[in-house]
Amino acid sequence: MPLHQALCRVFTGVRSVKFCARTAHTTVTEKYDGRAALTAMWTILGGGVTAIEQTEAARPRGTRLPRRARRNQLLGAAQEVFVAQGYHAAAMDDIAERAGVSKPVLYQHFPGKLDLYLALLDQHCESLLQAVRAALASTTDNKLRVRATMDAYFAYVEDDGGAFRLVFESDLTNEPAVRERVDKVTFECAEAICEVIAEDTGLSKAESMLLASGLGGLAQVVARSWLHSDRSVPRDQAVQLLTSLAWRGIAGFPLHGSEHH
Repeated sequence: MPLHQALCRVFTGVRSVKFCARTAHTTVTEKYDGRAALTAMWTILGGGVTAIEQTEAARPRGTRLPRRARRNQLLGAAQEVFVAQGYHAAAMDDIAERAGVSKPVLYQHFPGKLDLYLALLDQHCESLLQAVRAALASTTDNKLRVRATMDAYFAYVEDDGGAFRLVFESDLTNEPAVRERVDKVTFECAEAICEVIAEDTGLSKAESMLLASGLGGLAQVVARSWLHSDRSVPRDQAVQLLTSLAWRGIAGFPLHGSEHH
């Protein structure tokens, strides 16, 4: 029996060891959790750095991930690069390097830089819309609804990833596909608010939509202004101030069917 197989049996109890020639170094394929034993074996063989350590050193770039996991990894890396550099200054090389993959891998998932940017935009527009809908559904108390909706915008712009910049402060707003997505999420957020206003006040959809657009625009612009002012006012206090302003306006429209309407 060859020496390496005998040693494998002595140290690990593994009856066979598969050697791969995919790299310049021999790689051991474990058949049970015998890391310590394998390390000892390779030390005796004079291997110095163990095969397991060699494999782990190469893993960040070479590991195969499920397609969805790889896509999410690439989107995360792209977000970091786009937020830090802007669309025009960002390069696919930068994104591939940040993700720890080769450019061909990146291009397998996204044919070009714009495709990657639009995928991110779709993801984060949907996140904002879901946050607004969740805020509106969180209570039946309308004053608390206003507060929850204002806070949803503040939470969105405060997110550490800076995703809101891709939606509201993009350097690619002249690109029709980008403009379409930004306009769409702005409209859909207003539409969600509009449904509540129309139901509660009895105003027409057109009238309710104007009010809803005003509330959504107010929340978005003030939240961004607050963030760019280095959050000099604590978030809870800022949300409360904005809620007071918005509520004094929207509360002037009596509930549908009330004796004051």
